[in-house]
Amino acid sequence: MDEFGSLVERPDADSRRDSQERWQKLVRPADGLGKPAELADWLAAVQGHVPVKPITRPRVLIFAADHGVAALDVSARPAGTAAALARAAIDGSAPVTVLARQYGAGVRVIDMALDCDPAELPDEVTAHRVRRGSGRIDVEDALTAEEAEQAFRTGMALADEEADSGTDLVLLGDLSVGGTTVAGVLIAALCGTDASVVTGRGSGIDDLTWMRKCAAIRDGLRRARPVLGDQLALLAAVGGADFAAITGFLLQAAVRKMPVVLDGVVSAACALVAQRVAFRAPDWWVAGGATGEAGQDKALDRISLEPLLDRGVSAGGGTGAVLALPLLQAAAALSAELAG
Repeated sequence: MDEFGSLVERPDADSRRDSQERWQKLVRPADGLGKPAELADWLAAVQGHVPVKPITRPRVLIFAADHGVAALDVSARPAGTAAALARAAIDGSAPVTVLARQYGAGVRVIDMALDCDPAELPDEVTAHRVRRGSGRIDVEDALTAEEAEQAFRTGMALADEEADSGTDLVLLGDLSVGGTTVAGVLIAALCGTDASVVTGRGSGIDDLTWMRKCAAIRDGLRRARPVLGDQLALLAAVGGADFAAITGFLLQAAVRKMPVVLDGVVSAACALVAQRVAFRAPDWWVAGGATGEAGQDKALDRISLEPLLDRGVSAGGGTGAVLALPLLQAAAALSAELAG
């Protein structure tokens, strides 16, 4: 963990400045292209290249898991049913896969801790599974220390695989039951706030379910506070295999200078943990869309990221991240193809 602080570098400031100056010559008024130009400046910095190279190998990575805390009826979905969500993503019928086909992005589903027989899913999906479901974080650890490290290292290895295969933009997603409750615990703990401030409606819960969810986050928060100084221990205590893997992925992606688009509250929570490990890492990420979850707002504010889109898309699975892809593709195309 300590090594990431030195391994993660800032994106290329000279390329960002060159991109900004280039717009002064190409566009009148100079800020006439607004957000696409800003995104082109960011892409120039992360690519280290002006004009920006087109985005040709975008990839959606979806980390899937079940969380023990879902047994407290904190979700509109029954506990242990995230495998159904994963199957929809695998067979192409989920919103994220429909959009990915539209925008030319490949999709990869990674089972980190689904509560189902691995034989129900393709081998390439279950190859990295750490365990079946996770512990109930209000009363027990989500993972053992060994499982947390295994999941974290899996995330790192996946980042290396994607970087080595030529992926030039990752669109991060997650599929789980109980995941927004876990995210609420992590965000409340790292932002030093109360459970009620970060408890959202997640899968579309009613008021009674919201109260149960808030109580679960409050109880998890009590267990999180003693391990706040150790990010891996925090992920083991009140996270899960998907959270540990996403955190490892985000950090190694930053080391490999591979840009990432965050999705909803789960990826925002993992980004918050990763920032604690390497403060420069958020420079390699952008936030896709605002979901309306208070926890996401809190986490993104803490790491100084503003969502590219504000459409209240809370379907999860990477949907918000993929919706931001055409805006990033437009930014890259404008930089690459405008004469100047």
